[in-house]
Amino acid sequence: MPEQDIVLREVINKQLEVPQPLLTEEQMEQMNFTLIEALHTNKQVYLTYYKRGQCITETGFIQFVDYLGDLFIFIDEVFELKNKMRLSELIDVRFI
Repeated sequence: MPEQDIVLREVINKQLEVPQPLLTEEQMEQMNFTLIEALHTNKQVYLTYYKRGQCITETGFIQFVDYLGDLFIFIDEVFELKNKMRLSELIDVRFI
């Protein structure tokens, strides 16, 4: 791939970036309740998180939550892979 194509793709990706949404206390509280319920009932969730300028939504299961360590483990539905993520990157958690 020519170098100018790579540079052009980087410029386009930069323009598509969005700032991380700020959540209200109420939104964070609701998200925490959903996380805890999903963990204890093993219900599948839609999980939206912020990564490198994008909001990404996946489906899967919450396996572990560590509020003090700012992390959780999410098993995605497609590849059944364990993903360690930061709670601070979470934007939304909803039951399917």
